[in-house]
Amino acid sequence: MPETKITIVPTSNETIIKFEADRFLTNHNSFEFNNIDDAKDSPLAQQLFYLPFVKKVYIASNFVAIERYNIVAWADVQDEVAEQIEDYLSNDGIIVTEDAIKPKAAVTVYAESTPNPSVLKFVCNKVLVPNVYEFTTIEEAKPSPLATALFQFPFVKNVFMEKNFISITKFDIIEWEEITLQLREFLKSYVEEGKTILNDDAPKKLNKTDEAIEQKFEALDDTSKNIVNILEEYVKPAVASDGGNIEFRSYDEQTKKVEVLLQGACSGCPSSTFTLKNGIESMLREMLNDASISVNAING
Repeated sequence: MPETKITIVPTSNETIIKFEADRFLTNHNSFEFNNIDDAKDSPLAQQLFYLPFVKKVYIASNFVAIERYNIVAWADVQDEVAEQIEDYLSNDGIIVTEDAIKPKAAVTVYAESTPNPSVLKFVCNKVLVPNVYEFTTIEEAKPSPLATALFQFPFVKNVFMEKNFISITKFDIIEWEEITLQLREFLKSYVEEGKTILNDDAPKKLNKTDEAIEQKFEALDDTSKNIVNILEEYVKPAVASDGGNIEFRSYDEQTKKVEVLLQGACSGCPSSTFTLKNGIESMLREMLNDASISVNAING
């Protein structure tokens, strides 16, 4: 293959530079890679991620665009990067594999009713988030571009995310029949387009990393650990199927009072509050063999 020439083209974003080739690189497809694992179908992008300042790689029909971290200035490294891309392409390096070009599995989103008439559960055939996240205001939602976008709808009151579903609480000003299709299509398009659901630093900012969750658990007393384990095994799967979550907050050894937080569809639902509180109370009393345990369920 003839030698490929690369031209360095600045963009309006000073952290992003385009490296334009004098030939087509992809068959009119565009790709975005956020890290080296994400780039498994692009040997070129993977090679670029070995450069410590590379944050994102975009590959389009005739150019490679790279977003950098602020540890370097482009002026100091752009020529070397251009040369590296030139050498790679001139040596007939693979840009993207056939797997990258294959049509992606279709995204499906369907709506499910919940015991709470103000909440609808939107289930996706893809994993959306690694842990439970709940946002009650647009200000709280800053770590999640998807939640922030949902709060732009004037009828959205609360956004709850878990694994492969999103429970949305609406204000009473509108009926679900008027907005369900709009929300379902919005979520489907958002996921299909590969837009950011959670910012990379969201788990750390919100103390939701696996390490933080483990540390929080290990700091509990033995009874509290037993309560958490019972909730995880016997209660959470059932409430998740209804679009909600229940989170352990505290246990007082003196008063034997357990406090739990109701989230998603469980929050603000009178029947959920009553049923869950009594159901959990009975279960904990029986499984911990302590009839004096009481449960206080609070809405998230």
